[in-house]
Amino acid sequence: MSDRRETEKKSRLLEALEQGLTQIHLDARRPGVIVPEQFRGEHHLRLNLSYRFDPPDLSVSDWGVRQTLSFGGSRFTVGLPWSAVYAVASLVSQDLWMFPDDMPVELVEAATEKVKMPPEAGEPGSTDAQAPRTPRAVLREVVSNLPPEGEDTAPKEPPKRGHLRLVK
Repeated sequence: MSDRRETEKKSRLLEALEQGLTQIHLDARRPGVIVPEQFRGEHHLRLNLSYRFDPPDLSVSDWGVRQTLSFGGSRFTVGLPWSAVYAVASLVSQDLWMFPDDMPVELVEAATEKVKMPPEAGEPGSTDAQAPRTPRAVLREVVSNLPPEGEDTAPKEPPKRGHLRLVK
């Protein structure tokens, strides 16, 4: 793995962590990954990271990421080398950074697999005996709730104050 990609992953993770809760996508089968036993065979493991988790032991270094996380109520300190991380997502800003060169083969194949669509009428492979296509959606008229033009609409009363008040 190139130092440039490691540096970019690190900077993207730090940027996302500054915004708040962050999710990383990793291949737990890669060498050096330390996760609970039940997740070691996962090719698409998603873990949430934050500076606010208890205990506050998040460590981001040139090697990768370490943090104590809770898995089903049990704490476990994970170790995630940069070579295993292939996506970083900020759950606050909805930003997502992907590193396709590090994605597992299973995900790449699933992403490139084409969805088989039935052939359209007149295309090769279609038969003229097929039933005519019916529309998938029906358009309906939208009725406006606005009053007709020219009618005066009296201004409505402002909403009443809430029944709760601040007690110091």
